[in-house]
Amino acid sequence: MTYVTLPNDEARRLSFYLAMEEFLAYNRNEGEDLFFMWQVEPSVIFGRNQVIENEVNIDYCRQHGIQMYRRKSGGGCVYADMGNLMLSYITRSEQVPFTFHRYMTLIASVLVELGLKATTTENNDVLIEGRKVSGNAFYHIPGHSIVHGTLLFDTNMPHMLNAITPPQVKLSKHGVQSVRQRITLLKEHTSMSLDEFKQFFISRFCNNQMVLTDNDVEEISALEQKYLDSTFIYGRHSHE
Repeated sequence: MTYVTLPNDEARRLSFYLAMEEFLAYNRNEGEDLFFMWQVEPSVIFGRNQVIENEVNIDYCRQHGIQMYRRKSGGGCVYADMGNLMLSYITRSEQVPFTFHRYMTLIASVLVELGLKATTTENNDVLIEGRKVSGNAFYHIPGHSIVHGTLLFDTNMPHMLNAITPPQVKLSKHGVQSVRQRITLLKEHTSMSLDEFKQFFISRFCNNQMVLTDNDVEEISALEQKYLDSTFIYGRHSHE
């Protein structure tokens, strides 16, 4: 598998990486499978068919500078920040169940190599000792499949719990504790730093590297604009 990197470390919006997945699928996914990891400033990302008001606490996100994005895959709403590792996997496989199973198994196997009790679920999650550490979603474009997801290393838990909770749903102290008990962070299971873990993960996942060009970045930025369109994000009624 080939690990894809950008020509510089400039901070980018979540929408850029969604566009990067598409660009790679259409323009670079001719041989080996492609993979990359990314991090973003506080953001929420929800599925293609979800109604934003039902999934996101819009007021909370705006008050705390948390950006909101829609993706083209299904699945639920997730929170991401610089303490999360976001994963993107692009393959030419047309066999959706096989592709998803292979990807999930690869993630779990890397964690097992660290001595962690990692398992996968039918809900596209990866668990450590029965607690969720990774959630994943999938979508298909002609000739290609894209799988992406989260890998929780460390994160702002109050933001995670409040940003993806609709305002009409009040989280009691007991409710927060209940959610927290179902989630685990990798920092609780390894002495590695986030950067050390990231490099370990890449070394086990990939055996080649591809560096995109400045021209590639320009094309990705052009693709990104559709993810920034308010109608795409919010639906017919813009909340700008």
